[in-house]
Amino acid sequence: MSIYAIIGILTAIGIVCGVLIYIVNRVLPDEPESLKKAEAVSKNLPGMNCGACGYPGCFAYAQALSKDKDIFFSNTCATVLQDPEMLKGLEDLLGLEIDTSSMDKKAVVRCYGNSKWIGDYTGIKSCSAADKLSGGPKECPFGCLGFGDCVEVCPNDAISIDKKQGTAIVDPDKCSGCGLCVKACPRNIIELVQSHANIVFLCNYQSIKNVPGRKKCDMGCLHCKRCFKACENDAIIWNEEKGIPEFDFSKCTLCGKCIEICPHDRLVELSDIVLKEKLGLVSSLDKKEKK
Repeated sequence: MSIYAIIGILTAIGIVCGVLIYIVNRVLPDEPESLKKAEAVSKNLPGMNCGACGYPGCFAYAQALSKDKDIFFSNTCATVLQDPEMLKGLEDLLGLEIDTSSMDKKAVVRCYGNSKWIGDYTGIKSCSAADKLSGGPKECPFGCLGFGDCVEVCPNDAISIDKKQGTAIVDPDKCSGCGLCVKACPRNIIELVQSHANIVFLCNYQSIKNVPGRKKCDMGCLHCKRCFKACENDAIIWNEEKGIPEFDFSKCTLCGKCIEICPHDRLVELSDIVLKEKLGLVSSLDKKEKK
């Protein structure tokens, strides 16, 4: 077969394919408007497919938003709240007015660590697995187990394990407040607090639910209520059921009286530098530069 015949055949095939494509485009229905809108919305989402919003992926979340924009307030994408461009894009596309001041949150591990080991643990290096084995290998039945289930699920590498204290720590600069770590913790000691929250309580030991043969760490909350009594602005509420303080940050003036009076330093100020210094995340060089 000559070269000209081959060229002719290929040309004919190309023409036939072109005609078929043209016919299919004319016959098939147009792309639904909802799908077009979902595609536009998805361009203003992070594309991480982390599932923190409650949907299997970002496009599934975009489809839900394109049908009901109010879903954003019940299933918030924390990463979008951290990105002004994506946030503005969603507001324009969906006609939303988003107040980030009340929605922007950070994760806090309500445990300072320091709980002693009560034996050698040779099982699966997982918090959920260790917790199922007689409540874990540490004395405190409410403290962080330190195996890093929260580290594994964090999409922003914001969590690490402090080997000295044996507890998880969150870098507030990296945390987006997605809440995946909250779901992953079998002890329920990770809490999402508003970014402007002033005080963090670093203990979760509930005296009212004492476990026989188990005790808190040497520096755990004494449940003395001194912080509660010292607050002059009614910003601290004493949770009688759990036996621990809770905070109304709208009333907190950060006077520091509760921090000063806590005998075990379980209360710390939630400003980046203070929290990082408390948890050993700031190098000595950084401290010198800040001085």
